[in-house]
Amino acid sequence: MPELSNMAPAPGRTNHNGALRLAVVGHTNTGKTSLLRTLSRNPHFGEVKDSPGTTRHVEGLRLLVEGDTAVELFDTPGLEDGMALLDYLDVLAPPAERLDGPSRIQRFLDSPESLGRFEQEARVLRKLLECDAGIYVIDARDPVLAKHRDELTLLAACGHPLLPVLNFTHSPEQRIEEWRGALARLGLHAVVEFDTIAPPLDGEDQLYDKLALLLDTHASTLRALKQDIAQQRLQRHEDALALVAEMLIDIAALRLVSPPEPDRMEKAAEQLRGLARKREDHCIDALLKRYNFRSSDFPHRHLPLKGERWDMDLFHPQALKEVGIQVGKGMAAGAMAGATLDMFTAGISLGAATLIGAAAGGLWQGADKLGRRLLGRLRGYQELTVDDAVLRLLSIRELALIAALERRGHAAQGPIDISALMDGREEALRKEKLPEELLEARATPEWSTLADDYQPSLRRTEAVRRLAGKLARL
Repeated sequence: MPELSNMAPAPGRTNHNGALRLAVVGHTNTGKTSLLRTLSRNPHFGEVKDSPGTTRHVEGLRLLVEGDTAVELFDTPGLEDGMALLDYLDVLAPPAERLDGPSRIQRFLDSPESLGRFEQEARVLRKLLECDAGIYVIDARDPVLAKHRDELTLLAACGHPLLPVLNFTHSPEQRIEEWRGALARLGLHAVVEFDTIAPPLDGEDQLYDKLALLLDTHASTLRALKQDIAQQRLQRHEDALALVAEMLIDIAALRLVSPPEPDRMEKAAEQLRGLARKREDHCIDALLKRYNFRSSDFPHRHLPLKGERWDMDLFHPQALKEVGIQVGKGMAAGAMAGATLDMFTAGISLGAATLIGAAAGGLWQGADKLGRRLLGRLRGYQELTVDDAVLRLLSIRELALIAALERRGHAAQGPIDISALMDGREEALRKEKLPEELLEARATPEWSTLADDYQPSLRRTEAVRRLAGKLARL
């Protein structure tokens, strides 16, 4: 996948590449920088604070499609005194002169006040004149005031299309209908609702669709950008599911052996929990990195992970098939088939006991992995694996985290909370049979990267792929 975003060259450069140039404008503290962070998926762009006037100069970034710049976005300072500037414009360029809007704005930019009292407004208007259009960011929690109408009058005078974007739309204090009505009275009927903290999954599509209506000469560029974003979104989702599948295979295959003494068994159980927690932490960090978030965004991680299984998964068909292939001298194929059937259908039955005796007696050539485990059981050792309920809980939790990451804007400052996304899913997964891939992993401890005898294999890779596909359908 090509890189989605990158920092632009110094502001004010001449546009030689035909990219669409957009100035992000608006009143102070409405979320202009937050919008750019979310569109670029870059939590480090600019500075975000809950105080006015944070951005004091123009910063830019680029959105790329197949390595080429498709859109250049410029973050601008907040407008603070539109009413006074309008009065000053009436003095500089009286209505009787009948100058058009851009000419009036240029006269202001050529005046001494553009470097003095109205320096901040001058930066905004100058950048908008250089661009193809403006994105006017609105804090939807604010009441519609005269200052907003004055700002829009100034921005409209630049002669470029304006697309209002309503921010913070999930707030209970939002005034969306009030803003839509006020914008319509000013002739601005194309409006986008885009909460930069929790953007809708189709928020970018809506934004670029509305821009394509306003800027038909750039419609093909915006369509290409939408397609690229959709491909990257799908790739991130598939990569995330693969990371979760890898974790589940690792933990399902994880197996510790302990002597039968209670204190030794409890020590092994605690070691198993620690390894499982560490593996989940590794998965969480990888998911956060894949979605370009910080580790500090999801600080509350540790689950109790209580639940262990003291038994052996020796009887999975694939494990027994491998045994049948490897067994040669010392045991007839028919006897092997009978033992396999007995074990698969009835646990350690008479046929299985015969197989154990054969292994103990040395008839099993080489006492391979399965043979050593059977011998260990005969000597009283216990094998410990993670319980089904823990695997289900890990599945639910990671799927909820993926859903939260896909709904989180890169301007969000608070910690990620997945509790609401887990509601109801646990019960649904509890009723489902544990996926076959995890049962197979239970019978194949060498699949766990947490084990000393980990062995990469095509079977494991295929199991991860199939499990990721099943996770996608949950």
